[in-house]
Amino acid sequence: MSAVVALPVAFVAEEITPAVMAAPLQIEEVAAVRQWVRDAQSAGARVGFVPTMGALHAGHTSLVDRARRECDRVVVSLFVNPTQFSPNEDYERYPRPLEDDLRRLEAAGADAVLLPAVEAIYPPGDATTVDVGSVAMPWEGASRPTHFRGVATVVTKLFGAVPADRAYFGRKDYQQTVVVRRLVTDLLLPIEIVVCPTVREPDGLAMSSRNAYLSPRERQQALAVPESLEIVERLVTQGERRVEPLRAAALERLDSAEGMEPDYVAFMADGTVEEVEHLTGPTVVAVAARVGRTRLIDNRLLA
Repeated sequence: MSAVVALPVAFVAEEITPAVMAAPLQIEEVAAVRQWVRDAQSAGARVGFVPTMGALHAGHTSLVDRARRECDRVVVSLFVNPTQFSPNEDYERYPRPLEDDLRRLEAAGADAVLLPAVEAIYPPGDATTVDVGSVAMPWEGASRPTHFRGVATVVTKLFGAVPADRAYFGRKDYQQTVVVRRLVTDLLLPIEIVVCPTVREPDGLAMSSRNAYLSPRERQQALAVPESLEIVERLVTQGERRVEPLRAAALERLDSAEGMEPDYVAFMADGTVEEVEHLTGPTVVAVAARVGRTRLIDNRLLA
C-alpha cells in the first residue's frame, strides 16, 4: 500500500468549498484496497464506493459528496477501462489528469483512491467477461456493441476489489445504471446501487469528461442536446403523451444544430430500456448525438 501523498491544502475544487481535508490514501493493489475496505467495515464503518475513469468534474465530486453524507468511509477508483472502448473510439486520447483528479478528491473528502494498473484488473490470461443480456442490447448497445460487456465486466471486477456497502453512479449514463443494477441482482452481489442526479453546466449541458474535446463552436452546438430534452419536457407538461410527436420535436431541434448528427431519441419506461409508444407512467427520454468527433448522451425523467 502506498503512502499518503501530500498535496496543496490551499486547493479548493470549483464545485465545493469544504473544510481542509487530508489527502486520500493512494492504493494500487487490489488485495490492499480490499483489505482497507474490510478493515473499515470490521471497525463498524459503512463504506461507499465511487467508480470513475478519472478526468473528474463536478458530477463526479457530487457522487463523492453524496457518499460522504451516507457513509463513514469513501473510496474512489480512477481507472480508464480499455474493454469498454471500441477499436475506433478514444481510449488512447481519453484525458488522464491524475494530479488534478487527486486534488479534487482531496477537496471532496475522499478517504482512499484506487489507482490500479491495467494488469491488476485484467491479469495475464484473463478470459472472463460479463454479459447482462437484453438490457445491454438497444440504444447505447446498438451503437456500441461491445461497450456494456466491458462496463459490466469491469464493474464486477471493481466490486470484487472494493467490497463496499454502497456504490454511487450518475444518472446521466442512464442505461449504464440499468445494466449495473441488472448485474448486481443477477450475480447476487452484496452492494447497494445509488443513482444520483445529473450535474449540469450553467447553460444546461450535462457534465462529461468528453466535453473537453469540444471546440468553442461545437460547445455551442452541443446545447441542442439538453434543449431537445427541454422541448420534450415542455410538451409533456402541456399534455402531449404520444411518443412520436415528442420524438419528432426533439429531432427537429437536434437537426437544426449545424454539425449535429443524432443517433437516437429513445423513450423508455423508467428503470428499464423498454421502449414505449405512449407515456402512461414515469418515462425516461434519452438522447445520443455526435458533434464533430465527440459523442454526447443525456436524458430526462418525464412524469
